[in-house]
Amino acid sequence: MARTIRWGILGTGGIARAFAQALRDTPDAQLVAVGSRTLASAQAFADEFEDEFGVAACPSYEALVAMPEVDIVYVATPHTMHAQNALLALGAGKPVLCEKPFAMNLREAEAVVSLARRRGLFLMEAMWTRFMPALAEVRRLVDAGEIGEVALVQADFGFAATRDPEHRVNRRELGGGALLDLGIYPLSIAMALLGPVESVRAGARMGPTGVDLSTGFTMLHRGGTVSVSNCSLRARTACELSISGELGCIRMESMFHMARAISVTAADGSTRRIATPFLGNGYVHEAMAAGDALRAGLLEHPLMTHEETLAGMRVLDEIRTQIGLRYAADGEDGRVGRLGTVTGN
Repeated sequence: MARTIRWGILGTGGIARAFAQALRDTPDAQLVAVGSRTLASAQAFADEFEDEFGVAACPSYEALVAMPEVDIVYVATPHTMHAQNALLALGAGKPVLCEKPFAMNLREAEAVVSLARRRGLFLMEAMWTRFMPALAEVRRLVDAGEIGEVALVQADFGFAATRDPEHRVNRRELGGGALLDLGIYPLSIAMALLGPVESVRAGARMGPTGVDLSTGFTMLHRGGTVSVSNCSLRARTACELSISGELGCIRMESMFHMARAISVTAADGSTRRIATPFLGNGYVHEAMAAGDALRAGLLEHPLMTHEETLAGMRVLDEIRTQIGLRYAADGEDGRVGRLGTVTGN
């Protein structure tokens, strides 16, 4: 693999634009192509980044994944298309970085992971918070015994979203709702910090369009630790995360998923603040990680493995079962599935 990683972006929405902007700040990375369902959309996107990269505009997703100049595809389409688009790229022989949620349910996620493994291609869920400096510093402090034996993680993520029933976040057919958009962040970090989930209990306030407006869930992790998380499309929350142990507490400041600093409070009440600046808009770090993995010939990244992605999807499926949130991808019988044995850490 050449030193410079050549990226193709599949999709032209807001998250695609944010990732393209991040590539400007990513060492040894180049955006070479963008694909859309219409040439006009792809061309407008390509023109926006032409000065930096000289981007090819592809009139279809198929055209993008067929380009020999593309080393890896970033899937940035709406939730309901993630699995389909990831399978398309993998089928064309392209490594994939797939935006979260990785898929609509475990069944879809397993199909994508299975194909990547059969084809021997790199695949990673774009859970960018896993690669942020703040989380790395929290891990370091915990491993050093700064707060003693860890017992609890608490996190919230909420904002006042539009009530427009036609907006994506409120449309069940587009994978709307608080859980997949927001709840996935505290869920993923809790699993990263506390390990595999043995059980989960959830409750939600459902909206008139059939999506969850607010969801809370408590997870029991292997070893007896507990995490408590809340997400909402109706409440503007503090968006903070704390991890507590017998000797103190570490807090990832608002917004916790892109914290520029963390604070450590000891049992005696003393507090110190540690700066955790990040590059660009934050997405730079996952782009760097994916690039490094490609150069090393890895099929998955150790900070966001396939098993962790599948484990997270199992938990999401179980939460949806408990709150009664169903999507078309779940099938005509409406069954999502049960948690079962969750592996991965």
